[in-house]
Amino acid sequence: MKNIWLVATVCVLMVSLFYSCTANKSVEERKAVTEASKSLGEAYLRDGNFRAALKEFLKIEGLSPDDYFLQDDLGLAYYYLQQYDLAIGHFKKALAIKYNYAPAHNNLGNAYAQKEEWGNAIEQYKIVISDLLYATPQYPYSNLGVAYYHKKEYALSEKYFLEALKAKPNFVRALYGLAKTYLATGKASEAIDRLEKAAQLAPEFAPIHFDLAKAYSLKGDFRKAYASYLKVVQLDPDSPLADQALREAGRIKHLL
Repeated sequence: MKNIWLVATVCVLMVSLFYSCTANKSVEERKAVTEASKSLGEAYLRDGNFRAALKEFLKIEGLSPDDYFLQDDLGLAYYYLQQYDLAIGHFKKALAIKYNYAPAHNNLGNAYAQKEEWGNAIEQYKIVISDLLYATPQYPYSNLGVAYYHKKEYALSEKYFLEALKAKPNFVRALYGLAKTYLATGKASEAIDRLEKAAQLAPEFAPIHFDLAKAYSLKGDFRKAYASYLKVVQLDPDSPLADQALREAGRIKHLL
């Protein structure tokens, strides 16, 4: 939080200096102020203050028509504000400026995924995994796994989750996605193996424990299933998932 206030103070001073001077500014001065507002917006974005970030980015959009980073930032601000159509528009603008900017393809895929446009999402994620220089391939591979899971194409879902785990063996998102794929195809033992590992890596994430309980039930281990359902209630007591876990726990209690 201290970092964002430091960035904000510096940026506000630069913006104030800019607007206090005459309108006849040099290219260098305009560039400096644009970068200051963009840095402030990105700091807000990292801090989760998405409306403030959007405000900063919109102030300078007209000053930087060829800045694909800025268009991607605008897309992210709209994405986190759940304005997915607006986000898609800006990610596309970023790619119109620089088509091989892989992060914008991944972000565009995520926006399509939020709209459950799985075919469009898959198209974008495949562009990302084709970029051998992309630093974190576990994300687009895992995203492909999620997309194919929702399309009920479980063989492809498994394939891409496994690719994500090759890139990063302890990637919880891929472990959990692979486990859900195995649950969907009735492979309870394989699901349990991945869910137990995911639960060790992310012990506070209630959905993992809920699906672990489902997997234990499929294997007939109702004592472990019951304990896992109660863990969900402990971790997230006021959630709809906790209500569901209580119902399931009550349903199997007589089997202990």
